[in-house]
Amino acid sequence: MKRLMIVAVALALAPVASAQLYKHVDKNGRVVYSDQPPAGVDAKQVNIPTGVTNVPSGAKSYVAQDKENQKKKDEAQKKAAKAGDPAKKEQEAEQRCAQAKSAHQYFVDGGRIFKNNEKGERAFMSDAEIDSERERTRREMEAACQGR
Repeated sequence: MKRLMIVAVALALAPVASAQLYKHVDKNGRVVYSDQPPAGVDAKQVNIPTGVTNVPSGAKSYVAQDKENQKKKDEAQKKAAKAGDPAKKEQEAEQRCAQAKSAHQYFVDGGRIFKNNEKGERAFMSDAEIDSERERTRREMEAACQGR
């Protein structure tokens, strides 16, 4: 088992080191791999080709494939955002219309309406201010609820 581990580690590191590899058997009978030939021992030179991969020459690397896949996902999201979901758009339009109606009704009902002045204090709105806000919210309501 130890021999197999030594061989596996040596073979795994050989392409990284890109140096000559020497194989010999030590006095205990174990196979030893090293980058320098041992003195006084008959060592055989092991030639391991470096830079060999299992990827065909025309294939893309995993990084390139990942970038391409991410680009496709981004394009699909942009396309979906442009097209939009018609039901979602309709729901948002209904919500804008309801909010505009509510804002307009607030000024139609009248009564004592407050606003915050430049100091951040609450102050009553005058009748002219209420009328102008009522007209403004009516225009916003008509624009938001057009065709409904």
